[in-house]
Amino acid sequence: MVILDAMEKTAGIRVIQAELNDQPGVCLKLRGPLGDIRAAVDAARQTAEAMRTPMVWDTIPSPGFDSHLAYQAKPDFNPLFEQPTVQAPKEEKMAEQSPFAVGLIETQGFTAVFEAIDTAVKTAAVEVLAREKLGGGYITVVIKGDVAAVRAAVDAGQARVEGLGKLIAAHVIPSPSAAVLSLLPKL
Repeated sequence: MVILDAMEKTAGIRVIQAELNDQPGVCLKLRGPLGDIRAAVDAARQTAEAMRTPMVWDTIPSPGFDSHLAYQAKPDFNPLFEQPTVQAPKEEKMAEQSPFAVGLIETQGFTAVFEAIDTAVKTAAVEVLAREKLGGGYITVVIKGDVAAVRAAVDAGQARVEGLGKLIAAHVIPSPSAAVLSLLPKL
């Protein structure tokens, strides 16, 4: 989500799909003018490097008429993750950036994630949007609220995770982009 937010705020791209893969990771499929795609990929690389997250990318200039049949996956549901593994943006949410912030706390371990949620909501006036299973014991909590409340909640949740599980990442996205909003579970 953090990388997608940076990409969309940098260039005129649109998300076609986000597909969970086995690493655990996400394959973002985008469309837009070639220059915008290249600028978005540069922003994604810089953001991934800053987060110390590996990234693989490929750009297909002028894809063929039927090439979408190879890269556009059909919707599915993974009962192990209890969620779809292929997500397409909800077009009605693609209008503009939001007036609130979104916070993410990603852990490896259920105990740690539940303690993070509990601590976050007790620390500040935030709403839990989702608990997303990513595979391999990786779980992300998504919260929403004003920037200061989300920052306080994420900081407190992040601190609580230490000693209970493995903190993978914690981040606050102020005014998330339309693409990020379109992929969130509920708002």
